Amino acid sequence: MNHNKIILRPDGGIPMSLTYALAVMAGISVANIYYCQPLLNLIAQDCSLTTFEVNLIPVFSQVGYALGLFTIVPMGDKYNRRNTVLVCFFTLMLALVTLYLAHHTALLLGASLVIGFCSVCPQVFMPFVSVYARPTEKERKTGIILSGLLIGILGSRVVSGYVGHVFGWRAIYLVSLVAMAVSAVVIYRIFPDVPSSYKGSFGSLMVSIGRLLRRYPRSMVFSLRSGLAFGSMLGMWGCLAFRMKEAPYHAGSDVVGMLGLCGIVGAATAAGVGKYIHRYGIRLFTLLGCGLMLLSWALFFMFDSRLWGIIAGVILIDIGMQCIQLSNQTATMQLCPEASGRMNTIFMVTYFVGGSFGTFLIGTMYSLMGWTGTVIGGAAMVAVSLVITLAFWKKTA
Repeated sequence: MNHNKIILRPDGGIPMSLTYALAVMAGISVANIYYCQPLLNLIAQDCSLTTFEVNLIPVFSQVGYALGLFTIVPMGDKYNRRNTVLVCFFTLMLALVTLYLAHHTALLLGASLVIGFCSVCPQVFMPFVSVYARPTEKERKTGIILSGLLIGILGSRVVSGYVGHVFGWRAIYLVSLVAMAVSAVVIYRIFPDVPSSYKGSFGSLMVSIGRLLRRYPRSMVFSLRSGLAFGSMLGMWGCLAFRMKEAPYHAGSDVVGMLGLCGIVGAATAAGVGKYIHRYGIRLFTLLGCGLMLLSWALFFMFDSRLWGIIAGVILIDIGMQCIQLSNQTATMQLCPEASGRMNTIFMVTYFVGGSFGTFLIGTMYSLMGWTGTVIGGAAMVAVSLVITLAFWKKTA
């Protein structure tokens, strides 16, 4: 399978084999951000770190990811996407080696920052697919990439927890190094060499993001309502571990990790629902997503003492989130296809801010009111997303 010599044209179509390969690469690359989360206790013990110091590792990874969203993703409009991805992959490999060998806080945090920064490649793949897929296939093929990304996120914690338990925390980064090396070879062989669409300087490229936001105000509607929903979901995952430690479960992180596998069911729906967005429209899918997420919060409230209620809520909230994200992210990039990378930057930065806000708000509500506060905060964020959808109903057709 070698697609280097394929000539792609906007809306002309992308081979399905290339789409699935990019989905796998998306999952492998983004997983690097989340490997550390189940391993923090092992890292702290091995490197003699305090709880505060070791908790900075995932924080630096997320900060790096945010910086990558704002700088690397829009570069896809100006620079060759294939070369951009390869540079990111090779830099990521160096950071993985550094983290594997590191014993000091500064090296651990610096490597984590670079890993987060270079793990944004899935957000380079999505605009690429959105531009070159056929109009009737854009949502479906973007959904396939999104499924790969989400499965990578959800599966990474389970894999790293097991590998860390058996072989020590450093082993997963050696495994990831090999996976990234193979991924780099695959990208070199299969990713088409397509021309860039922006000819100005990098500075003017960044300035143009603001102009695009003013020219396409609907992008903020799409991004904001998705970010609020994402914050609701992230807040749930942030507080679920605390709820599972309470009666009647008294469960540890292993059970929460297994619940993460239930989320893969929701992640897998992104590939399936994508083909229906073109038929039924963004607004209806956003309404469906909000409805499913509100239903999941109702289950979390009424049946939080029954495991089936928790499992059903986890599956529904992830399915609802994918309905909202996939429809609105695709719509944002299609507002200006020649600037799809920058439009995706607008979406993902807003999405990321919404997720951070939701984690803070719902975590604070839990500390004040327990699980009831979590439900109130999470449902409120979805409700605001729904209000925005209804308020801008005619403008977001």
